[in-house]
Amino acid sequence: MRIWSLHPKHLDSKGLVALWRETLLAKKVLEGKTIAYKNHPQLIRFKEISNPVYAIDQYLSSVYAEALGRGYKFDRSKINWNFIQTKITVTKGQLDYEKNHLLKKLKERDIKYYNNLIKSTKQDSHPMFDIIDGGIESWEKI
Repeated sequence: MRIWSLHPKHLDSKGLVALWRETLLAKKVLEGKTIAYKNHPQLIRFKEISNPVYAIDQYLSSVYAEALGRGYKFDRSKINWNFIQTKITVTKGQLDYEKNHLLKKLKERDIKYYNNLIKSTKQDSHPMFDIIDGGIESWEKI
């Protein structure tokens, strides 16, 4: 499971679809509807929010918006659109780590997205994240 800190626009089609599916699984975990992945490190930052399900719905809303902009037909009803907006911090080091991780995947899967990301001097984060100084997040499994 990877819940990217990077903006969904950086993902190729396979990555965006995988993000949608994996984040829906994360939502089920946070709702207590499955025991699988309940201690997954990618969920730590959401569990630290007062209402993690609202946070994951907010996260999904941006993934949905990216998919809609690309003409994909993701199921809008999977999101509770009455979520309360929140911000989560992410370190610059984490974004750099994820960019390099994604570049390795894109080099094999989608050279167009690879070239776009490698040329960018600044990668954007998912809209719900505020970027702060720091290294790779402690929850990241390297």
